[in-house]
Amino acid sequence: MTTPALTNPLDSVSAFADNIFEYLPRTDQRRWARTYLWGLLTTPGKKSVRRLASVSGSPTAFQSLHQFVNASPWDWAPVREELVRWVERRARTQAWVVDLAVLRKRGEHSCGVHRRFVPSTGRSVTCQVGVGAFLATPKESVPVDWRLMLPGSWSKDPQRRKRARIPDDIHGGSAERHVLDLLDALTSVSRAAPVPVVADLSASPGAADLVRGLALRDCRFAVAVPDNFKIVLGRHLKVQRRNGPGDHGLALSARSIFQFDTGGLFQLEKVPSDSGHKRGTTVMSSLVHLPTALMDDSQPPRTYQLFAVRSAGDRRPPKLWLTSLTHSRVEERLALVRTLRRTSESVRRMEDFGLLDFEGRSYPGWHHHMTLVSAAYAYSRLHGPETPGRSLPTAA
Repeated sequence: MTTPALTNPLDSVSAFADNIFEYLPRTDQRRWARTYLWGLLTTPGKKSVRRLASVSGSPTAFQSLHQFVNASPWDWAPVREELVRWVERRARTQAWVVDLAVLRKRGEHSCGVHRRFVPSTGRSVTCQVGVGAFLATPKESVPVDWRLMLPGSWSKDPQRRKRARIPDDIHGGSAERHVLDLLDALTSVSRAAPVPVVADLSASPGAADLVRGLALRDCRFAVAVPDNFKIVLGRHLKVQRRNGPGDHGLALSARSIFQFDTGGLFQLEKVPSDSGHKRGTTVMSSLVHLPTALMDDSQPPRTYQLFAVRSAGDRRPPKLWLTSLTHSRVEERLALVRTLRRTSESVRRMEDFGLLDFEGRSYPGWHHHMTLVSAAYAYSRLHGPETPGRSLPTAA
């Protein structure tokens, strides 16, 4: 089903909503989905339910919208699946990107709220953490699916689970488990050709588990890994499968390879800057293996490329990346790295569409709100004309 080209913004948004929310079983649910979506797109400032309801002109809109998001039992999965297909019809997908969204909260009663250290700020905050799947196009990064991190204080507490209406089959999962779950869901829905996966697990101890999971799924990928991520250099690999256990080489931390170059451990590549800056970007790379893979004699160990990107004038330690694309050009690897930057910018821009404004406390309510926010953001980036009285946020 395609959205017709309509000149009236409200008609255009309604047509989009009818497409995305056509799986909702009741007419009133679809009507309130349109109202909520229109409110997210046109209401300035905080997107409280009361303010979103004011655009409808109905005296019962507040109660109905609150019921629709927090209590109505509609399934968000088919809506998100249709959103994937809608985005794929309108833009070429360059990569599937999975990123975290730290949603700060004041209270402690919303589902999944906990104290968490945020490396980018160096501080601990009270927050919910959403794990989002994005379709990265050459210009945009569009959210299409979400998982909510549930620490043990939520997943293992029967009373909290009951109050937040957490389904029995939902349990606390690690970041890498959520990433793989999101990718499995995308694989089952997407109608486009397979694309590389990009994720940042540089602050997670489970990066190796994610890499193994991606390898089992035959995914092409580029994953940001922690400094202490263990690897074995390809040049030191000596495996004697017939004559004995062999020498699997010395397991090193990923960061240590790029700290010293006494033995030519990595290759240097220079990439000119788009702005014509003489120094441009430096990419350091080395072929590596995972130590655990070398212990399995049933199959040859997979070879990966570990690389670090240093921009001209940037004195910070460069982020470390592991990729399965060992024969790719350096420009291809940099293009994938940049999709994560666009995704982080999309998360920031989603605040204009109510990302931080969910007022409910339930698990279904959070997913309903995130689905509607994602739909509003996708419409604004890939379809939306300016609406009366307010210009939709545009790319910087």
